[in-house]
Amino acid sequence: MMVPRILLSLMFLLISLSAQAQLYKWTDADGKVTYSDMPPPNSAVKVETKSLSSADSNVALPFELAAAAKNSPVVFYSATTCAPCDDGRNYLKQNGIPFSEKTVNTNADFDKFRKISGGSNLPYLIIGKVKILGFNSSDWRSNLTQAGYPESSMLPNDYQYPAPEPIVPAVAATPTATQPALSQPEPPARDPNGFQF
Repeated sequence: MMVPRILLSLMFLLISLSAQAQLYKWTDADGKVTYSDMPPPNSAVKVETKSLSSADSNVALPFELAAAAKNSPVVFYSATTCAPCDDGRNYLKQNGIPFSEKTVNTNADFDKFRKISGGSNLPYLIIGKVKILGFNSSDWRSNLTQAGYPESSMLPNDYQYPAPEPIVPAVAATPTATQPALSQPEPPARDPNGFQF
């Protein structure tokens, strides 16, 4: 008789833990937005849920920050030897802004960057649909705030930024008309008796 009670208790514990792993955001009839780990009432108008454990990122972000990052992702374009790029990167990290970084270091990167930005100056920041050329902390802050990013860092301490990637991914060299493909080595010669030379 004791074993079924233990199993039943464990089952309820697991159900309660899985229920707590959800965060809810809803709007009531008066337009008031509410965040809670409890499910919204049936009268809630606009309901969103967010899992507190995220498999697609290295750590779960707080709801407000996750919503801003989803609705207005930040992409930062930089170059290796660019002091304003270093300042911009440091600014984003100090303010707890999750972002992806694209580097402009090769001629192919630069050509693609000019098509994206319409210019050649770095750094270049995209916040959702907003595009900002150059680093100006007050301009960046006002646009990040408008996009819903918190004024102070809410990033968890164990958050890790993704590694920078070149705009044009490096690909294996393919043979061209002026560059013939490497030929396969010919098999070793054999004498009529089957011996290899």
